[in-house]
Amino acid sequence: MGERNLNNIIITGFSYTGKTQVSQMVASRLGWDLADTDDEIVRLANKPIPDIFSQDGEEHFRKLERQALADVCQKKEVVISTGGGAILDGGNRELMKKSGVVVCLEAEPETIYRRLLIDSEKGESRVVRPLLSGTDPQGRIARLKEFRQPYYAIADWTVHTDNLTPEEVTNEVIRGW
Repeated sequence: MGERNLNNIIITGFSYTGKTQVSQMVASRLGWDLADTDDEIVRLANKPIPDIFSQDGEEHFRKLERQALADVCQKKEVVISTGGGAILDGGNRELMKKSGVVVCLEAEPETIYRRLLIDSEKGESRVVRPLLSGTDPQGRIARLKEFRQPYYAIADWTVHTDNLTPEEVTNEVIRGW
């Protein structure tokens, strides 16, 4: 796999585990740049993520995601926040491992569902979440998490965020780095 660059922190995990907020806090604390792969995808496509999915399909989105991750992983001293599904691609996993310390933020399905509902009620959801669709959204979250768990296991450090404040999670991420 070659030499690893440990001068980046790559934060991964399921939706609503705190990746965006914690990445911002870690970058601020370390005085590093912040790169959010979802923001990079929007920049590359020049359209919002829901439009990419509806107009171009998931395959095109995943291609843009790979490109965005490759672009930001070339940098040093950057905190990289990845989309929840980026970890599913083998090339992405390999790139993450050689580009920095990979930290996975974890939460129980019940916690994720509660956070998603709070965001939904506030109208603060950045992207329309398919997780709320269907008759059993909490069950869907649990099944998706279970499917993704082996991929999240590549992380060098895992932080369980259920009962921690964003500040405590930030401290744990930095401790793991």
